[in-house]
Amino acid sequence: MTSEVIKFNQPWLSGQELEYVKQSLASGQLSGDKTFSKKCQSFMESRFGAQKVLLTTSCTSALEMAALLCDIKPGDEVIMPSFTFVSTANAFLLRGAKIKFVDIRNDTFNIDENLIEQAITSKTKAIVPVHYASIACEMDQINKIAKNHGLYVIEDAAQAVDTQYKNKYMGTIGDAGAFSFHDTKNFVAGEGGALIINNPEWIERAEIIREKGTNRSQFIKGQVDKYTWVDTGSSYVPSDMLAAVLLAQLESMDIINDKRQSIADKYRDNLQPLEDNGFFKMPMIPSDCTSNNHMFSLYCQTPELRNALLDALNVANIQAVFHYIPLHSSPFAKENGFYECSLPVTENVSDCLLRLPMHPCLSDIEIERICSVIHQSLM
Repeated sequence: MTSEVIKFNQPWLSGQELEYVKQSLASGQLSGDKTFSKKCQSFMESRFGAQKVLLTTSCTSALEMAALLCDIKPGDEVIMPSFTFVSTANAFLLRGAKIKFVDIRNDTFNIDENLIEQAITSKTKAIVPVHYASIACEMDQINKIAKNHGLYVIEDAAQAVDTQYKNKYMGTIGDAGAFSFHDTKNFVAGEGGALIINNPEWIERAEIIREKGTNRSQFIKGQVDKYTWVDTGSSYVPSDMLAAVLLAQLESMDIINDKRQSIADKYRDNLQPLEDNGFFKMPMIPSDCTSNNHMFSLYCQTPELRNALLDALNVANIQAVFHYIPLHSSPFAKENGFYECSLPVTENVSDCLLRLPMHPCLSDIEIERICSVIHQSLM
């Protein structure tokens, strides 16, 4: 008999999501920045100590807003890792920037802070550290480099909501940060994101950019008697119905975090003998960081081992996957001549990384089945 499929990802719902959506529908106010949007923004500002949080239609939208706030223009250069989702690059590419990729560390898979400075030129405008798998980049050193060279720092914290670096929440350490509430993330709205603004000089303009370049938010606050087009912008405001779903998720953060931590602990306990024998490395969390366990990955000794494990898991109806194809090796990057350089760690991690199912709905029996297939494959 064929085993049931173990899903790679499945959102966990508290049960309050539907009630909040009903309240949103009953209110007759379904557009953005209504009751539930305001509650979500206030929740995050309070929990994370953020100066200003603005819900957006996606993390991509938040990054696009950040690029506008940095005043990126054609010819400017932006430094980031190649081991990231395409939105990290596209947000700045759309403003005409040249993307300069820097290699990653082989322990956290984050941008190697010791390689950033050599990529800086007179045209560099910003650094975009990506907190991979919710593990923080070395933000103290990155901020120091940025300050010394007069650069902006935009944190791509899509995977790092509610995680910390040296007692500071990710997304609140640079000039701005971007969160994702996509269906694949820890806390979900189906689609959605947030821009966390830490540069107080950006708050007013961010509200304008988010409202299609108008001062509508000032009009709503009673600060102007009518609103009009005052700047560049786009439609980055999500529906309040999506915010209703998100609020239920935010209120359940601790429950979701505990469930994911329990699953990660079970994986570690079961797979530790195989790590000890050198088959792979499990996620490394620095002592001064926390993790929301967005993913659980195995950094395999060789690409051949990764592929063999991936095949074995998939044959067993377990939805394991690899992760990013590095952006610098993509057809688009090659066709457009993006920063030609050697990124050996990035390429090796891409070839050797295996992601296991990780979501709060995983049962103990499913975790045991996943680990059993891995053990049997390596015996």
